[in-house]
Amino acid sequence: MPVTIHLAESSESIARCFVVMSELRPHVAKDAFESRVRRQQEQGYKLACAESEGEVRAVAGFRVFETLAWGRICYVDDLVTREADRGGGFGSALIDWLVAEARRAGCDEFHLDSGVHRFGAHRFYLHKGMDITCHHFAMKL
Repeated sequence: MPVTIHLAESSESIARCFVVMSELRPHVAKDAFESRVRRQQEQGYKLACAESEGEVRAVAGFRVFETLAWGRICYVDDLVTREADRGGGFGSALIDWLVAEARRAGCDEFHLDSGVHRFGAHRFYLHKGMDITCHHFAMKL
């Protein structure tokens, strides 16, 4: 199946991403999704979607910024393939597109965090050539 990847920038294209994104972020309500994406876009967030046969199959939220630790990086906030489409190459195509975007943006590195329980995702990231380089710590406030 041919895959088309593009940025979701219009209200319609952002809304089309919700069903897939909700598999990864079920706590984000449908009626709040676009406004949250729009606020994040003000901070450099971009929402990309992989479509095939008129359906969104995978989505990724990412941003490019600089850090003292790693230089200019592309950080992937969100990356999910629709459960019914996993193993179909959509996530792989999307991550390849993201890496190409990072290179075009002059990034030194490509980063993402993944929940410790997401073993299938970890195998996928390792297969795509990524390394496990650190632990991420968090505290709810």
